Amino acid sequence: MNEFILSCCTTTDVTKEFLSNRNIGYVPFHYFLNDVEYIDDFGKTISIQDFYKRMADGEIARTSQVNVQEFYNYFKAILKEGKDVLHITLSSGLSGTYNSACVARDMLLDKYPDRKILIIDSLGASSGYGLYVGMVADKKNQGASLEEVYEYANEIKSHIRHWFFTTDLKYFVRGGRISKTAGFVGNLIRLCPLLAVDENGKLVVREKIISKKKVIKAIVDKMILEAENGIDYNKDCYISHSACIEDAEAVKNLIEVNFPNLKGKVKIFDIGTTIGAHTGPGTVALFYYGK
Repeated sequence: MNEFILSCCTTTDVTKEFLSNRNIGYVPFHYFLNDVEYIDDFGKTISIQDFYKRMADGEIARTSQVNVQEFYNYFKAILKEGKDVLHITLSSGLSGTYNSACVARDMLLDKYPDRKILIIDSLGASSGYGLYVGMVADKKNQGASLEEVYEYANEIKSHIRHWFFTTDLKYFVRGGRISKTAGFVGNLIRLCPLLAVDENGKLVVREKIISKKKVIKAIVDKMILEAENGIDYNKDCYISHSACIEDAEAVKNLIEVNFPNLKGKVKIFDIGTTIGAHTGPGTVALFYYGK
């Protein structure tokens, strides 16, 4: 019997059912709409659709990471049950959550010296983080020990590929990533930046592509180039999107044409409220296991 809990943050951008079916615990982020605070609870309090509509209507969204006290309370409840913890956090390149988890761990291990709290920086985000956590859960549910699961998680981490594109630069302007002038010109010429999460877990622009049709082809071309076994790829492939299901479906259809041996169909998820507060509507992301 595995006497440890595998857990993550709600920024995995999968469903609550996805996590519960794999016995994965989670710690919620918080977000704000026009300075009113909400818990990132998989769209229970505010549906994902309403969240993006409110952003599109001009409400300002921002986020709050899981703090030390929240991690402390979450870990402590598990330790008191006599179980250990393996927690995988959102990328340290995007959030300070990894550091908060480590501080809480150090505080608790002084009080529970016989227990273990292992923290892993996913270096990922959105459903790529979810894909990664799901693979780690599969290893755990096969009966692997805490140490074996921890070793496996570190072994596969760098193989998860994260690619994003956006068709609306307005939220890049709001977030201070680009200037108003650059955003105006970019939207005028239908610029669709193609971004990736790099080896440090940071989101970086890789290519500047004109037109949605070309960026959809480009993101699938990246998978053809990078996926384990190329077009013979036979693992999971996830897509997430922020209120642009047609674009996500276009990517999915192109992938399924090019990759006949996928493990089932491509799975499409919503980009949740925490990540979506930064992307805004109009973002599509693609995730798979790379060479």
